[in-house]
Amino acid sequence: MNKIDELLSTGPIVLNIGLKSFFESCESQGIPTVHIRWEPPAHGDPELLKILDKLL
Repeated sequence: MNKIDELLSTGPIVLNIGLKSFFESCESQGIPTVHIRWEPPAHGDPELLKILDKLL
């Protein structure tokens, strides 16, 4: 069985990064899903990002 046949017979697995509601929606439908908690560095604050850039 090649990879495409395998995917079509078993279905995809969702890798969700960040948006928990999308993960919960997939999970509630029985879709195999892995959730990775992610937030933008410094919560997207431009001033904090400048400070982090200087530190790194």
